[in-house]
Amino acid sequence: MFARRLLATRAPWATILVRFLVGLVFLSEGIQKFLDPDALGVGRFAHIGIPEPQIMAPFVGVVEIVGGSLVLLGLLTRPAALALWINISVAILSTKVPILLGHGFWGFTLPKLAHYGFWSMAHEARTDFSMWLGSLFLLIVGAGCLSVDAWLSGTEAEAKGSPSKNRCR
Repeated sequence: MFARRLLATRAPWATILVRFLVGLVFLSEGIQKFLDPDALGVGRFAHIGIPEPQIMAPFVGVVEIVGGSLVLLGLLTRPAALALWINISVAILSTKVPILLGHGFWGFTLPKLAHYGFWSMAHEARTDFSMWLGSLFLLIVGAGCLSVDAWLSGTEAEAKGSPSKNRCR
């Protein structure tokens, strides 16, 4: 019963567009943490001030790869979206809040930029905010009717069988 409720979704077919956006960005970022560890993985985590970067960078990379893949498939979308939402929330706190404030924050270092403050942070955080909102959206509505979740939970079959329910169209 719990699993069915966790997977159930009545979101429209267009939700797949949000899944592709969120899933591809996180999958790509996770892979890049392993392809270029000095700039995007362990080296970056150490520079930012994240504790135990040799553990945390690969952990975050795996979360992004697995979570992004699950979101793309529409499989266990809500739990994957929750993990990705937590992930991007930490990224915003550790990398974008210092830009907003113009100084380090909770031990996280300030990157060297031409400008600091709201507009600089807004520019630097545009993808992060999109991923934050996209993950939150998927956490709330689920994977949509074109997903493995809908198929496993029977939600798609219910929607197709009744004209009063949200059909997958």
